Amino acid sequence: MSVARLKKMSLIGPAARKAETLEALQALGCMHVLPLVPTPKEPEKISERGAREAYKALRFLAEVPDPRRQVQRAPDFDMDRFVREVTDLMQRVRDTMDRRDFLAHRIAQVRPWGDLDFPPTDALAGNRLWFYQLPLKHRDALSKVKLPWAILEEDHRYLYAVLISPDEPDDDVLPVPRTHVGSLPVHELEAQLEEAEIALEALEAERVALTRYLTLMRRNLSVAESAAELAHATQKVRDEEAVFALQGWVPVDQVDAVLAMANAKGSAVLIEDPGSGDAPPTLLKQPENRRAAVDLALFYQVPGYQNWDPSVIVSASFAIFFAMIVADAGYGAVILLAVLAFWRRMDRTAGQRSWRLFGLIISAVTIFYGVMVGSYFGVSPAAGSIWTRLKVLDLNDFGAMMMVSIVVGVIHLVLANALAARAAWGQRKAVANLGWIAALIGGFVLWLGYMNGKSPVPGAAILTAGIVAIVLFSSERIIQRPMDWIWRLLEGFQSLAGAMGAFGDVLSYMRLFALGLASASLAITFNDLAVSVMQALRGPGILFGLLILIIGHVLNFALAMMSGVVHGLRLNYIEFFKWGLPDEGIIFRPFARKEVQE
Repeated sequence: MSVARLKKMSLIGPAARKAETLEALQALGCMHVLPLVPTPKEPEKISERGAREAYKALRFLAEVPDPRRQVQRAPDFDMDRFVREVTDLMQRVRDTMDRRDFLAHRIAQVRPWGDLDFPPTDALAGNRLWFYQLPLKHRDALSKVKLPWAILEEDHRYLYAVLISPDEPDDDVLPVPRTHVGSLPVHELEAQLEEAEIALEALEAERVALTRYLTLMRRNLSVAESAAELAHATQKVRDEEAVFALQGWVPVDQVDAVLAMANAKGSAVLIEDPGSGDAPPTLLKQPENRRAAVDLALFYQVPGYQNWDPSVIVSASFAIFFAMIVADAGYGAVILLAVLAFWRRMDRTAGQRSWRLFGLIISAVTIFYGVMVGSYFGVSPAAGSIWTRLKVLDLNDFGAMMMVSIVVGVIHLVLANALAARAAWGQRKAVANLGWIAALIGGFVLWLGYMNGKSPVPGAAILTAGIVAIVLFSSERIIQRPMDWIWRLLEGFQSLAGAMGAFGDVLSYMRLFALGLASASLAITFNDLAVSVMQALRGPGILFGLLILIIGHVLNFALAMMSGVVHGLRLNYIEFFKWGLPDEGIIFRPFARKEVQE
């Protein structure tokens, strides 16, 4: 549960062994490669990560509804050549479809004038035909035209007129712009359209024939992915006549493996610690069963290399917030059943198993909190039952629930500042973080004292100590002259502007109570409505009541899930990250062989 420490490794080796060195490094899969040469300016020369062309080709073939019988063995199957073949087919299909659409549009444009065979220019004494689609209301405009003209066709909306002139008429000769009809008659356009449609059918047949290689494509996707990754890394290598240079970040526990590989390939190695001007990528070290927590933590922001790993805390607090927003044990049981229903399907990869486990945790926490507030699909337990004794919170006790929400908010933000102080320990900003902790606790104690009629002195004292620490230690300005002391103090006072933000962030946790109350109230409302209908309408009332219960709870469940996810993540990503992870980093992307990901 930490951010992995990295070393910067630079490899310089003989150019003749560049390819095998890169392949060996890719097999290790532990280096985040840094570019030693600028990216090519021409987009077509840039090697992107991932086999995008291969995936596009696969999707193009996979969309065929009835693929051919699959080829299982083809020793000469060349993935790159096949992808190029499919890509070329995609382009020909696209071009032919564009041609077909153009012809269909042009026929629709030309047809109102009739199937005209345009005479040669010499036959008209150098004159040409200019076509206009004139609305009926502008019929009189034709009488003012000094050029020869004729109406070829007419319908209930337009006149299809033609003007005769050696040069294009002025733009204002008629109140509508000229219509471009091309030089081909309708029957010729229709012939070309037929040819395009026949060609499209032939291309579609070619596409269907290629679907027999879908299985082989899927098997070779990892090869294509790895090849693309290798090309992307090769693009970052610097070549200097007889040698090449490669640089990247490597986890400390993998340095020996890279060193041994480099020695075996005859490369010289330089190992450095991160310098002040470096920006190492962030690699969160977590066991495989916590991959869901890592995905959740990195979804919004990558913590800086010098920060701390938020994955466990974010996943735990998200589960708690989600449960508080859903606030119903019955809905938690539905989540549990859904997780169990997909249990076997989510057993193929470590990531799926991690998310499955996380779903189980969320459902358990939701059920636990639902029991605490005594809500089971909006129904309260019967008086005197064991479930009543387990009910320790009352959602209708606004004062108590507000207090719970605020306490949760203060604890969450105090934890964020404490972890930020730990990560920055030895620096001035660590003391400032401790000051914010004191300010948050002092403000909360002061508010408690005011609410209960107690002395404000303890809270005010803690709050004042926190403010002093914030003012004195927030600025990182280096003292080089006496005026810097004043600027440092002014910047400290400036940082106090964050006090309003802290106040608002704590109040933001009130949404936990508000949304939980809304979810429970909606469930109760649907229950009451269903019972009223059942009692009012004998016979069909039972059916209508059941429909209200089912539809109402499905709707409320969907709203609760959406609110739980959105606001549960928001409190972590906005409020918590703001105080605990001020710096944003870049993700560690190892240069490695890839697995199949269709």
